Order: sequence, then structure tokens, then C-alpha cells
Amino acid sequence: MNRKEKIEAMLADDPTDTFLRYSLAMELRGEGDHEASLKRLDELIRQTPPYVPAFFMSAQQMVELGRVDQARSVLRDGIDQARLQGDAHAAAEMSELLMSLGELGEEDDQL
Repeated sequence: MNRKEKIEAMLADDPTDTFLRYSLAMELRGEGDHEASLKRLDELIRQTPPYVPAFFMSAQQMVELGRVDQARSVLRDGIDQARLQGDAHAAAEMSELLMSLGELGEEDDQL
């Protein structure tokens, strides 16, 4: 049984476990299944309360896939949510990534 299968088996026992759901999204990313990974991360972003690390990981993947403007939007929402949840470290990490994007993607996203 590989790591992904182990996570899926544990999720079968507790489908609401946020960390396991996040771990599965990271495994999917590692396999190159970005759409499935982004879908899982989006579910974590939309839960109450949102899972802050999901914003950062989602934005990183979006940048890798050339979806820079989408990444910017996710980062802005993630920064707001991190601040609301008192996670200054996550807010700072996402702010740094957002600033590093600069002008990237604006022309590509308009095509």
C-alpha cells in the first residue's frame, strides 16, 4: 500500500479529517494530478473555518500552471483569512509569494 492509498484508507474512517484531506491533496500534486489536487484544496478553502495552508499550496500550484491571476486572488483571500485566524506567519508567507509575482501572468491570463 503506497502513501496515497494509506491516506485514502484513513480518510475512509474519518472523511472530515482536515489534515488527511490536505495530505491527499499534496499526494495528488506530487503525482502531477493538479486538477484533483486543486479541487481538494478548494474544498478545504471553502470549509468553515477555511484551512489556511490550503490557500498557499493552491496558489503555488496555480503559479506553476500559469494561472497567475487566479493565484493572486487566492493569495489575497488567504492573507485575509490567515489574519482573521491569527496566523501571522502564514499571512507573511502568502504576502511574500504575492509580492514575488510582480507583473507575472497579466498578459498571459488575458490571452
